[in-house]
Amino acid sequence: MTTPALTIAALIESAEAFAILESSHGEPRLYGVTDGKAVGTYLEHKFRAFLAESFTFEIGNSAKGIDFPTLGVDMKTTSIRQPQSSCPFKSARQKVYGLGYALLVFVYEKSDDADARTARLDIQHVIYVEPSRTGDFQTTRGIREIIEREGDTDDLIAFMSDRNLPLDDIGMSRLAEEILATKPEQGYLAIINAFQWRLQYNRVIKQAGIVCGIHRVK
Repeated sequence: MTTPALTIAALIESAEAFAILESSHGEPRLYGVTDGKAVGTYLEHKFRAFLAESFTFEIGNSAKGIDFPTLGVDMKTTSIRQPQSSCPFKSARQKVYGLGYALLVFVYEKSDDADARTARLDIQHVIYVEPSRTGDFQTTRGIREIIEREGDTDDLIAFMSDRNLPLDDIGMSRLAEEILATKPEQGYLAIINAFQWRLQYNRVIKQAGIVCGIHRVK
């Protein structure tokens, strides 16, 4: 029997069910594990297997860059103690106009049971962030304020230089002209410059279910 194709609505509904199920049991394989990457890999593989029981979908790889390329969604897992993760750097434009895809963020708290020698992953938050909200909060807020005050390309270039956007002079000028033509949406991530972008999620956790485009799944 052919399983139906995965949709964004089904992905979100499944993420809620998976989070409840995963939070309810102990996992011996994670006992004593302190490496967040290892925990994230465990959750990602288990969620894909959970989805595969009911849906057909394309599995992402490093070439495609995101977990669910057909849907334009990337899955992120992070500890509540320091809710952040990395993602591939494509261009400085991502800080202004967003990453170019949505995020499905699982935020967990891990605890170990020494007697049972198992770990418990309490998935406290599952948040779906639409692509339009994946820009950098401070960068997009500053740009939108400049536009609202009738600023020009010089104002935008000065601001982006102060924000250390990784662009040369030509790239900065082109981006400023694009911004004047197309005002960016307000983003809600904190995106830190690095070899890979460092994404921080405290703000989306607080704004989930309040701001349009940031959905609290659990």
